[in-house]
Amino acid sequence: MPRERTSESSPIRPYPVADAAAYLGGYWSVERVVRDLTGGVEGRFVGTADFRSTEEAPGGALAHVEEGRLDWDGRTFPASRTLRLRPRDDGTAEVDFADGRPFHDLDLREGVWTTVHPCAADRYEGTFTVRSADEWHLEWRVTGPAKDQVLRSVYRRLLDR
Repeated sequence: MPRERTSESSPIRPYPVADAAAYLGGYWSVERVVRDLTGGVEGRFVGTADFRSTEEAPGGALAHVEEGRLDWDGRTFPASRTLRLRPRDDGTAEVDFADGRPFHDLDLREGVWTTVHPCAADRYEGTFTVRSADEWHLEWRVTGPAKDQVLRSVYRRLLDR
């Protein structure tokens, strides 16, 4: 079982990050609460996120691979996703889906970043908040004709695998 790096109490103010890819590189635990506001169902994802250089992410890009389990509506499912983080010279990054389609920009230089991703008829509004050198939070608010969800994730750096 991987060990989490523990920290003192999380700072109230965002933690500025000069280089998003350098900060995110490595292995993280992930705990995510998923709320379907329309149906009143709440689920939980528990797993890991690995930001790593791979052949699938050339040119200094990092593959962002999440794996774990999702407890949803009384059942448990394996769950995973892969994104690609492409760093820019100014410390920001572009985030793409695994198939290369653009997802959103990422700028953690102020410690907080808000982005919007239109997905067909749905709208994803994301807020990234860096809490410390070893913890960051991500909240997605998803709205659309068939979706009304909130996904809240906490990422904590792991010392080892």
